Amino acid sequence: MSGRTPDHDPETGLPIGPRVDPLPIRSPERVTLRGRYVELSPLNPQQHGDALWDGIRGPTNDRLWRYLPDGPFPDRTSFDANLEFRARSESLVYFAILDGVTEHALGWAALMRIEPTQRCIELGSILYSPALQRTRGATEAMYLLARYVFEDLGYRRYEWKCDSLNAPSRAAARRLGFTFEGIFREHMIVKNRSRDTAWFSMLDVEWPSRRAGFERWLDPSNFDAQGRQRGSLSKQSTDPHATPG
Repeated sequence: MSGRTPDHDPETGLPIGPRVDPLPIRSPERVTLRGRYVELSPLNPQQHGDALWDGIRGPTNDRLWRYLPDGPFPDRTSFDANLEFRARSESLVYFAILDGVTEHALGWAALMRIEPTQRCIELGSILYSPALQRTRGATEAMYLLARYVFEDLGYRRYEWKCDSLNAPSRAAARRLGFTFEGIFREHMIVKNRSRDTAWFSMLDVEWPSRRAGFERWLDPSNFDAQGRQRGSLSKQSTDPHATPG
């Protein structure tokens, strides 16, 4: 259930969906989103290519590409060509995720399957270098994009999809406050392999509690002197009385 109360047809009495303003909203733009730990900037191959290549190249990082439709790339030339393709895309809006202090690019994420008329948008094509994984900045990047989607643009539905076998991605979706909706069987063929796709969503009516949970978790007081979290994000998102510390 969406959390919205259905209307009823005045003639038949049958339940119908609540009325929604039919006017389309804005598509996402290539803007800069600044947080406490990271900054999201429009992907720029000239500015971000060196740091991204250094962060994800080599056989030890091949696992980063296991469930993605492309990569790993055998050399810098092929990587640069792919990065240029991403930056020029008209259907996906790519953001480089930069360290808030050094401004080194640590990964990227994209807003995609953009439907302004339906007010639905998907977060995807996420790549985190090892230096970004399991950091406060990794979570803050997801917070900044969700806030932009719901508050600046006004979308109703925010989607997360992944290979159903990608256990870390499914766990991340739940941790970030997305709701599991089901499996689309034999949904895609990726790298010559069949893929069932797990679908998750977050709705605008859910965003206020999700935002509060993100902000409680990201607050510096939620971490001890060794940088360990005092309260988990999943608890912060579901407990309105949770406080850092």
